[in-house]
Amino acid sequence: MPRRLSAIAPDWWDYTTLEPELIDAAARLNARDLARLSRPGFKVVLHDTREDFYLAEALEYIDAWRRSTPDNPVGICGPIGPTEQLPLVARLVNSLGLDVRHAHFWGMDEWFDASTGREVPVTHPLSFERADRELCFDRIDRRLRMPDAHLHFPKADTRAYKATWDAGVRCAVMQGGQGDVKHWAFNDPLPRRGKHRHEPPSPAEYRALATRVVDLHPLTIAQNARTSGGGNISMVPTAAITVGPVETWKADKVSIWHAGNHDNPLGQRLTAYMISHRIVDAAVPMSLLADHPNVQFNYLRTGLGSCTVEMH
Repeated sequence: MPRRLSAIAPDWWDYTTLEPELIDAAARLNARDLARLSRPGFKVVLHDTREDFYLAEALEYIDAWRRSTPDNPVGICGPIGPTEQLPLVARLVNSLGLDVRHAHFWGMDEWFDASTGREVPVTHPLSFERADRELCFDRIDRRLRMPDAHLHFPKADTRAYKATWDAGVRCAVMQGGQGDVKHWAFNDPLPRRGKHRHEPPSPAEYRALATRVVDLHPLTIAQNARTSGGGNISMVPTAAITVGPVETWKADKVSIWHAGNHDNPLGQRLTAYMISHRIVDAAVPMSLLADHPNVQFNYLRTGLGSCTVEMH
């Protein structure tokens, strides 16, 4: 039978094109059920407080960077959603006197300005590079901080960024959040056009995508307006540059952080259920991580919410 049209944007693929039975099964999960979704290669961790949640996220930076040496450099790829861990990273580095001059960092994504054909400048109020620098790297003591050449931010010309993933630096962890459209970075579902009009791309086809410029699903645009722009959709670019699955599979571990701010109660459950049961569908890009050998989902217990219907 043909797939359903999206209930959100009929010209796109997204999770609303899944079978209702799958969505209903995910909606029924409680916190205990989520923890039981762990399996070899996929671990679910629940954090009871915001302090524990963001400290644990920050410590992934510290654990990765402390393994870095001049001969064996190590880095981490990090998100802008969430951001609360970033000042903690800088504070930990400074307090521990941790020399991270040989460590590396990859930004996951950046906005693309279609009018100029380039990434947005760091002066843009929503610039991800600006946020990384202001919230973290500019706060690290200059005597301890890695040089600018070790900070890899994606650009519209993706060649230099992609080359850094094959330049002898090991990515210990790729962190991420999860958006309303079930993406990591800006790996959104694809539009329903051309050869993908009737079926989304196969998992193998989606897995072959590397860092690239992408058009954003309408739900992603609305979400970023909600979480970062006070609801002003008109200020959010409609395209972005994103790290791809190709680079993601070069990371030793993928660590996804669900604080309850970026995706909703259903979404937080749906992707964990799909990954645990190895249900891979490119209409739900996060589900592709079912095939990665080391994935961890981290939840703030108070951010899980409920899928119970409530009228407000």
